[in-house]
Amino acid sequence: MTDDGDQVRVGVDIGGTFTDIAMEAGDKLYSTKVLTNYSFPEQAIIDGIRQVTASAGMTLAQIDMVIHGTTLATNALIERRGATMAFVTTKGFRDVIEMRTENRFEQYDLDIVLPTPLVERRHRYVLDERIGADGSVLKGLDPAEVAALADRLAAGQFESIAIGFIHSYLNGAHERQVRDALLERNPNLSVSISSEVSPQMREFQRFNTVCANAYVKPLMASYLNRLVGRLAEEGVVCPVFMMHSGGGIISVESAIEFPVRLLESGPAGGAIFAADIAARYGLDQVLSYDMGGTTAKICLIEGQVPKTAKTFEVARTYRFKKGSGMPISIPVIEMVEIGAGGGSIATVDSMRQIRVGPHSAGSEPGPACYGRGGSRPTVTDADLLLGRLDPNEFAGGSFMLSPVASSDAIKRDLASKLGVDNTTAAFGLSEVVDENMSNAARMHAVENGKELSEFTLIAFGGAAPIHASRLCEKLGVGELLIPPGAGVGSAIGFLRAPFGYESVRSAYLRLSRFDADKINAVLKELTDEATSFVHSGAPGITPILECVAYMRYLGQGWEVPVPVEVREYADADAATFRKNFDDQYTRFFGRLIDGLDVEIVSWSLRASSEIPAPRTVVRTDGTRAVAPSGFRQIFDVQSGGFVEAGVVARCDMKIGDFIKGPAVVTERETSTIVTVGREAIMQADGCLLIRASSV
Repeated sequence: MTDDGDQVRVGVDIGGTFTDIAMEAGDKLYSTKVLTNYSFPEQAIIDGIRQVTASAGMTLAQIDMVIHGTTLATNALIERRGATMAFVTTKGFRDVIEMRTENRFEQYDLDIVLPTPLVERRHRYVLDERIGADGSVLKGLDPAEVAALADRLAAGQFESIAIGFIHSYLNGAHERQVRDALLERNPNLSVSISSEVSPQMREFQRFNTVCANAYVKPLMASYLNRLVGRLAEEGVVCPVFMMHSGGGIISVESAIEFPVRLLESGPAGGAIFAADIAARYGLDQVLSYDMGGTTAKICLIEGQVPKTAKTFEVARTYRFKKGSGMPISIPVIEMVEIGAGGGSIATVDSMRQIRVGPHSAGSEPGPACYGRGGSRPTVTDADLLLGRLDPNEFAGGSFMLSPVASSDAIKRDLASKLGVDNTTAAFGLSEVVDENMSNAARMHAVENGKELSEFTLIAFGGAAPIHASRLCEKLGVGELLIPPGAGVGSAIGFLRAPFGYESVRSAYLRLSRFDADKINAVLKELTDEATSFVHSGAPGITPILECVAYMRYLGQGWEVPVPVEVREYADADAATFRKNFDDQYTRFFGRLIDGLDVEIVSWSLRASSEIPAPRTVVRTDGTRAVAPSGFRQIFDVQSGGFVEAGVVARCDMKIGDFIKGPAVVTERETSTIVTVGREAIMQADGCLLIRASSV
């Protein structure tokens, strides 16, 4: 094992189309992209690691740490490719996951179709038990009934069981008893209980979360065990860690037990990557834009910290509207994700309008231009016909793209149906996907009360630098940063993440009945749980603790996050909690409500290792115009046709070098399009600053 400063660390991000590998050895970064292998995802990781170690002149045995993030769990939920499972709940609550809540995502749609629950009704079972709202046992379990249910489930050939009882977030004894009975009957059964997966109030969200965990648990356990075994066979003998949705690193063992925490692990790495760039430049208002082969992810980063939440939705089914997806109640970096990637498939609807996504060609068969059997037009096919991609240098020249195949696909599925030429159809496809992304960004900003014109866009992912300049034009954003290694940004983000875990707990308390002993007990439970997860990956560190209490006025439906100091409290501290709530409520809503009591609904405590402060970068203006190494015809939106664009290799640009648009800056994993009226300036840390041209 090398010294910490010289450690060789590898970040691995499996996406729907490409698997990204980034290896940091001292102050040098090596990266590559390989097509994702759907049948054996670990094979793409092995292939990619071999490539980067060969580039560095190293062996696999010299790697000190592998940090992995993946969308496999998310894709399993979206595509419904999880385990055969059953759900056990309290008698009378069998249909909660189907009835959902009183909210409707489209209130005027008389034919509204609610998302199908993960567990069909015939596979939901009940037990006649009840825990009270104060955590007391109102009705105990009947051992005979539990034994009979265990026999019935064993006969049902289920791979996984989810257990969620009413108010088990306050007292999980009944859930644990049933789990023990099931495992005694069948030790190989996979069992998830809500009091461990998501011990929070609101039964629909909690039940859905434990069902999601049970649904993907066997799949992820099989995959992660295979991955660790294959890496060891290849000579990678270092520890393997997983990125989780909240932006921290946990052990593989923890990830296998709670795979629902991995749902947004890849995008979380991207947000951390963008936050690191924001900190270098001292930017407090940043929009992170990550566009890969399958999806695009957009995240607000303020004060150099990604926005977080304790719930999010997977697989929204109705125009990306809140409430139309599958709610997951875990800590997560909050972002909006849409089916708009390089592999997103375009169609023409009944109104002769182009629609793009959410379906993707992925890596198998891939876009038509890949020549791997794909025949439907995608965003990548449009970019190729518009001159934004070089067919001979895609992915560092690892395989050739076929403009003929792209042209045939776009003509057959788009141009012929619209009565236009191929260029117009390709431009229309590109504009639709760019408008989809800008609409998603606007919606995300409006939902958070933000105006994007004062933000800086940080773009990464294989497809984002191609579309980012146009996105800035649509959003009215002035400045754009393309970091070095942008094509594998999420994988690099894994290398910037701390060891960390966020524990959550619902523990109700009114400030008028302030109980310091109860608060101290809750904080101790949260601290012990969070630090145990951190120490499983980094046993020697003293983690930094950050706590939030979710508080509201008595009778309100939703809470305000209030930062809480982690320390011992006394009864006199009720005033401190009230003042902190007043400050936060005023910041959110501009005023207070007189005469109402305040209640604490739930708690969240994050334990994380300390990460070194990034080096400050002083912004550089353009000092020397760089001469293009060649020229290419690319389609320009403002001109309405093809224009001659200068082409320059990013590795040939020095600090202060600039090129005016139209231009293409090329690198192994992606290309950056500089539109007319903008210029790209090389910064001291290797970032490209793209802004309105000075002349």
